[in-house]
Amino acid sequence: MVKETEELAKEDRKVKEKISVRNKLETYVYNMKSTINKDELSDKINSDDKEKMESTQEEALEWLDDNQSAKKDDYEEKLKEVEVVCNPIIKQMYEKSGWTDSPSLVLWS
Repeated sequence: MVKETEELAKEDRKVKEKISVRNKLETYVYNMKSTINKDELSDKINSDDKEKMESTQEEALEWLDDNQSAKKDDYEEKLKEVEVVCNPIIKQMYEKSGWTDSPSLVLWS
């Protein structure tokens, strides 16, 4: 009985970790969408970069919808894919705006 309880606790931790990573991916995508659409920042990003980010974000959201039962590693990999596209663009956008710290990059790095 103790072994069974330990097994269940282990499974619960795995599920909790998976949900946490999924939520992190979803939150990151929505934060990036919000960031690029802020009035004071939207003019600091060129249209090609904005389109690139928007398509990456939409693809990630579709992937989330289509992969409800993905593994933790899959969510982590998808988050990295989105970060590779978004982080350099966001960094450049904040540099153009004259800000020394990028809240999004500090939060997600």
